Amino acid sequence: MPAIISESEVEEAALDILVNDLGYGYRYGPDIAPGMPDQERAGFSDVVLEKRLQDAIATLNPDIPVQARVEALKKVIREESQDLVHSNRSFHNMLVNGVDVEYKKDSGQTTYDKVWLFDFENFDNNDFLAVNQFTVVEDRHERRPDVILFVNGLPLVVIELKKPDNMENFEDNDLLDNAYNQLQTYKKEIPSLFRYNAILAISDGQDARAGTLTSSREWFLSWKTLDGEKIAEFLVPPMEVLLKGMCEPKILLDLTCNFIVFEENHGPISKKLARYHQYHAVNKAVEKTKIAVSAEGDRRCGVVWHTQGSGKSLSMVFYSGKIVQYLNNPTVVVITDRNDLDGQLFENFARCHELLRQTPVQAENRNHLRQLLSVASGGIIFTTIQKFLPGEDEDRFPVLSERSNIVVIADEAHRSQYGFDAKITRKYDGAQIHYGFAKHMRDALPEASFIGFTGTPVELEDRNTPAVFGDYIDIYDIEQAVRDNVTVPIYYESRLSKLEISNEVKETLDSDFYGITEGREDYETEELKSRWSRLEAVVGSKDNLSKLAGDIIDHFENRLEVLEGKGMIVCMSRRMCADLYAEITKLRPDWHDDNDLKGNIKVIITGSATDESRLQPHIRSKTQRLKVRDRMQDPEDPLKIVIVCDMWLTGFDAPALHTMYFIKWLTGHNLMQAIARVNRVFGDKPGGLIVDYVGILYDLKKAMNNYTENGGRGDPASFKEEAIALMREKYEIVKDMFHGFDYQRIFSASPREKLLIVRQGADFILSKGNTDKAMDDEKKRYIKHVAELSKALALSKPHEEVDKINEEVGYFQAVRSILVKIDRSSAKSNREVNSAIKNLVSRSIVTDEIIDIFDAAGLKKPDISLLSEDFLDEVRSLPQKNLAYEVLKKLLNDEIKTRTRKNRIQGKSFAEMLEKSVNKYKNRSIDNVRIIEELIELARKMREADLRGEDLGLTDEELAFYDALAANESAVDVLGDDTLRLMAEELVRLIRQNATIDWTLRKNVQAKMRVSIKRLLKRYGYPPDKQKIATRNILEQAEIVCRDAAVSAD
Repeated sequence: MPAIISESEVEEAALDILVNDLGYGYRYGPDIAPGMPDQERAGFSDVVLEKRLQDAIATLNPDIPVQARVEALKKVIREESQDLVHSNRSFHNMLVNGVDVEYKKDSGQTTYDKVWLFDFENFDNNDFLAVNQFTVVEDRHERRPDVILFVNGLPLVVIELKKPDNMENFEDNDLLDNAYNQLQTYKKEIPSLFRYNAILAISDGQDARAGTLTSSREWFLSWKTLDGEKIAEFLVPPMEVLLKGMCEPKILLDLTCNFIVFEENHGPISKKLARYHQYHAVNKAVEKTKIAVSAEGDRRCGVVWHTQGSGKSLSMVFYSGKIVQYLNNPTVVVITDRNDLDGQLFENFARCHELLRQTPVQAENRNHLRQLLSVASGGIIFTTIQKFLPGEDEDRFPVLSERSNIVVIADEAHRSQYGFDAKITRKYDGAQIHYGFAKHMRDALPEASFIGFTGTPVELEDRNTPAVFGDYIDIYDIEQAVRDNVTVPIYYESRLSKLEISNEVKETLDSDFYGITEGREDYETEELKSRWSRLEAVVGSKDNLSKLAGDIIDHFENRLEVLEGKGMIVCMSRRMCADLYAEITKLRPDWHDDNDLKGNIKVIITGSATDESRLQPHIRSKTQRLKVRDRMQDPEDPLKIVIVCDMWLTGFDAPALHTMYFIKWLTGHNLMQAIARVNRVFGDKPGGLIVDYVGILYDLKKAMNNYTENGGRGDPASFKEEAIALMREKYEIVKDMFHGFDYQRIFSASPREKLLIVRQGADFILSKGNTDKAMDDEKKRYIKHVAELSKALALSKPHEEVDKINEEVGYFQAVRSILVKIDRSSAKSNREVNSAIKNLVSRSIVTDEIIDIFDAAGLKKPDISLLSEDFLDEVRSLPQKNLAYEVLKKLLNDEIKTRTRKNRIQGKSFAEMLEKSVNKYKNRSIDNVRIIEELIELARKMREADLRGEDLGLTDEELAFYDALAANESAVDVLGDDTLRLMAEELVRLIRQNATIDWTLRKNVQAKMRVSIKRLLKRYGYPPDKQKIATRNILEQAEIVCRDAAVSAD
């Protein structure tokens, strides 16, 4: 069947957009070829339109002598390196920074100057030309790219086009693969053309992608917007969006000058181009910064929220490079909250020093920071936020600089330490009041402007971040990142049943856990450290670590059978990291090696010579850690697993990393940032997997709720069951395609017969079409669905359903391999050659059977209105009974914890009820069905408790004191509800009058309060033998009131 749209028509459509919509001039390649009347080239090997470049140099540099302009022209045309990327880098430097020339003035004085090739400020002063069918001959190779965009005679953009495949296979990337491969051929055979290249583009008229000289196929990405405000409408063809979004003259020059970097990191040079969300976010941020730093500005530039893995660090580089040029050479101070993040981000900036036009510097200490800020302008300074902490003998941080041309960039600007609020830190020897670091930064840099970059949203109740940085500038969420193939989806798997903890100690875990994690991102107090130690001792017991080691090995090796890549284990402590390493290498001794450059598993922790002996083998210098990091980032290196505690959970990129094992509780932003380690794109990696051994699901859901409440779209993590459901669906589709053909006989056949049955299967698929077209369609459909089945299976393994279809999918893949090989239109693409997904190894994998507890019990799905119905629906759908129980328990625990913060007696009562039910279940007094029913009933009681205040005519605060008084049943019998209600109302007034911010510190205030409470109890006739307990209960509740008063005062 003839094509509806030919390749020449796609080319014509592209030229129409460029010429008529964007204002490019146009020449047909053969018309300006050598020997033609309008020739613009002396020979077919010439790739620069020299006359146009010469005229542009003369126009843009009128004050430069002619001879110097001629010398500049020669430098541009002269090849400086045989290596294409090095040569391209050299030219790019001349393009954006000018060509260095020297000449003598009439006085004889030697002058050093620059010759400019483009006018980046006034784009109308440049010559934009679109040329199609431009023939280039080099080393006996003759090639003819479809469309080239010249700016001032320099070939800046090369576009390769393909026709749509009869308009029927827009989802099939073979056409774009062919266009990409064509460009790779051009680079090898006519490299001179690409010395001047800024952007490469490929399109079939519908889909369209752009990349650079060094971009792999997966990093040729779409440009999705025309204006930077919204995603382009579906009816606008992607080729049109890309051409108008990237090649509009002003945007093309901006991209070329400000949004291209060359990175060199222990390997080949990588040339990177901003993606659409980075380009527009940075330009918005620059405009906001201009306003903020002006005389009328409030010094708050705003917050850029770009989801983890979407290139936030590079966006910060682009932003810095641009404000350095357009804000009168300001000083840029980049702040992180940890030394390792400071080093990682600094390395990213240092690799991009050419764009920044200076070399960034790390501040070693406060004095060094003050010295770096003493200059009048310029400089990019890296420091940690802790360097803004006042000294022990200082009430406030001293002023470091009063200059207004300082811009502070905060990485992960949502963190609590960026706030202004005061916070009391308890220690054994007393207490101290600490302020958020934003206050100290403002004290140190009173006239600086602040901008924040974050990979996770600012929490709705967070007052500090907007106060310091301002409102959101731009949002790029998970859903859009996955759609754009910038990140891959993340899946969640629970393996809580693998962590066995005795009943005697497990009951203490929840209270300790929530005491640590609630609203905190650090473990700074002695009390919290003690709680964390108790948790760590239980979870990290020798028996537990031995079982976990075996389970992790089995799980990860099963993953590696179908998905090439790497894993990370997150532990609660350095001790646990070392002990787990010992248990794993006991089972797999060949994984161990003392040499950092060898071995399959390593521990990444910090430490010193004073640490205990078992930690010493794992304590490395910064240089040694960098060597291990390079190994982990290399997909081909045999290092497969790293065990970490705190390091590498943020700012660490290893694209081949696809599985993370959590033996540590994390919450909020810390959890969201950690799981993002597995969302990086790597070949055809279908997604990342987080494996939960301790119960992070609730906190993950809580973080996800915050994400969506802030306007983010897409789930930060999906249940692994979703991948299993997709695997089932694709399996049934492929299986149905063999209806009428008995492929099962291969599993009992001889080796020779197996080879024949594979070919017979391929023949059967092809025979389903009555025409060549139908046969081709069936083949493509089969190839597509088997690829999708393989991806879903890679995400699902290990799982019992994978085991059941393992061998069948292996057969499907073998048939697919034959069909791909006999496809005349496609040799294997680079993506297939570099596939992360492996063909299946047919063998049985033993897993525990986990059933759906609700289906098995026949329970009516519960209605718990005090908790999110949507969330409970998801919990109900979980097939794992242990997980369903754990999730419900943690839901109620969290609700109790929330209530305890407002009503201590009520919270304590509900905690005892929950403990009673849980202990019955642990002691086997009730089964899993009954415990679920009891937990739901407890939730109903919580809901009913919310109505008591209304019935008594009390506020929530008054009800809390009523409960403190009514905790004694005899008091209720003697005094009755009316008297207790009056006492509660009076107690609230009394405590409000005496509430102070430093309630917990001032013993005299507490003593005065205690006397007043005792007098009130006696006056109302409260039972004398219960007054001591009542006073204690009231004082504990009063502490909550005073704490809330302190927050309100701030």
